[in-house]
Amino acid sequence: MRKINRAIDEKYKACPIRNVIEKFGDKWSLLVLYHLNERGTMRFNDLGRDMSDCSQKMLSQTLKRLEQIGLVARQVYPEVPPRVEYSITELGKSLMPHVIGLMEWATQNFENIVRNEGDL
Repeated sequence: MRKINRAIDEKYKACPIRNVIEKFGDKWSLLVLYHLNERGTMRFNDLGRDMSDCSQKMLSQTLKRLEQIGLVARQVYPEVPPRVEYSITELGKSLMPHVIGLMEWATQNFENIVRNEGDL
């Protein structure tokens, strides 16, 4: 049984869809990208106000992860007090048509999903 599980794990480690979705398929990443795409460069507190139900810790972790994978750029200005701004990168912008499509699909199908979920 272990051999089979190991073989399956090895096969799917190379799966681009699985690996990419793992990077930003959490609750907040797509919303951060959406806000940066819509509003342009933003400071941390501005993003926090737009996403008031996201804790500062979670927003910080999400921004760091998106920066690490190249979807968000972080610019630190040598000022007192320090100013940090976030913007969507070209790679992030290339993802946005798909994110917007997913958001449109979710909006159109939300009631059906909730109704079906209630049937469980």
